Amino acid sequence: MESLINVYISENPLSIDQVYQGAVNETCGGICLFIGTVRNRNKGKEVTHLDFETYTPMALKEMKKIAEQAIEKFGVKHVSIFHRSGYVGIKDIAVIIAVTSVHRDACFQACQYAIDTLKETVPIWKKEFLEDGSYWVGARP
Repeated sequence: MESLINVYISENPLSIDQVYQGAVNETCGGICLFIGTVRNRNKGKEVTHLDFETYTPMALKEMKKIAEQAIEKFGVKHVSIFHRSGYVGIKDIAVIIAVTSVHRDACFQACQYAIDTLKETVPIWKKEFLEDGSYWVGARP
């Protein structure tokens, strides 16, 4: 079976079902989904929403590279990385990663690798809005 990669950035809500349906495969027994949502508190303060700024062409290229690395490193069959841009409200999904493999261990490892690497290398910047102001999380554009 050929490995499959699917990367996507959107200002519209992400669909867990869409990502899952794209990942499911009859030759694989494991699918690991990581779903990152917006929480309402951070550092003891009330969060109202997030805003993601994205350098989309470079972000998609980097997301594809992460997926390729996960496939090579862990021997998984499929990696999807979907991320939001723009306004994302409380409890909304900011990121979904799906990894498909013959066995579960590789799925878990590749999924963790994908989210950790995404946060380090992909040019997507997060601005956190609080009741009393806002700030960029980590490096900013």
